[in-house]
Amino acid sequence: MNKEIAVIVGSGFIGLAVARRVGSGRAVLLADYSEKALDAAAEQLRGEGHDVATHLVDVSDAATVAALADAAAELGPVTQVVHTAGVSPVQATTERVLNVDLLGTALVLDEFTRVIAPGGAGVVISSMAGHMWSPYAQEIEHALANTPASELLALPFLQPEEVGNSGAAYSLSKRANALRVQAAAVAWGKQGARVNCISPGIISTPLAQDEMSGPGAEGYRNMIATSAAGRLGTPDEVADAAAFLLGRQGAFITGSDLLMDGGVIAALRAGEISLGAPRGQ
Repeated sequence: MNKEIAVIVGSGFIGLAVARRVGSGRAVLLADYSEKALDAAAEQLRGEGHDVATHLVDVSDAATVAALADAAAELGPVTQVVHTAGVSPVQATTERVLNVDLLGTALVLDEFTRVIAPGGAGVVISSMAGHMWSPYAQEIEHALANTPASELLALPFLQPEEVGNSGAAYSLSKRANALRVQAAAVAWGKQGARVNCISPGIISTPLAQDEMSGPGAEGYRNMIATSAAGRLGTPDEVADAAAFLLGRQGAFITGSDLLMDGGVIAALRAGEISLGAPRGQ
């Protein structure tokens, strides 16, 4: 009998931490855009005793995401899917953020609806950035949640000149992630599966280090200092939350968004942190 398959999209620090939590006793299919990063991560996991296969994927390309889902299903019953891939505002243009962080998540959710096994579960790793501003207008949120993935980036309000800079694109994309997960929970439920979202705060990863050395560095330091936790989070803490949502302890949870940010958004709501409104809201 084939082993259960855990698909981890993204081979960065969080992806590896999650793979370690859920990979034991399963075969891990690790996917990434970078062959070099993918091979290095797979070698590390294999050295720790995990059964790992790899697959190149560009989450902004529908054909390669479909091929990843098909490859996973060929290996065995797909019982866990964790989507961690993304780019930050410092790393990418507005267009690239929208393609990877917004469209990429929609494509992963859609394609794995086809292959998720009954009793399976998924987690999308999003960001607290989706909570930083008040919800967008109702019609915008409805469109973000329900527009077919193939039509998403054609929406008028998602045109780069309407969205604004890459920071605004990032916040909008992360809000869309939670909305897409909630909508996808209905389709996944018909397959007998669950899917949830995690919105971490500032986690100690290379992506966060890029942001903290960029033009918003002072703002990041202020968020950390003002938050209740007063520190960065760790990939292991995100992985612990993902393992809970994927496991039997989280069996009654689907379509939810778990904010785990050390209290940054609480401080923002209390007026201890001030942020300017993003363009495009």
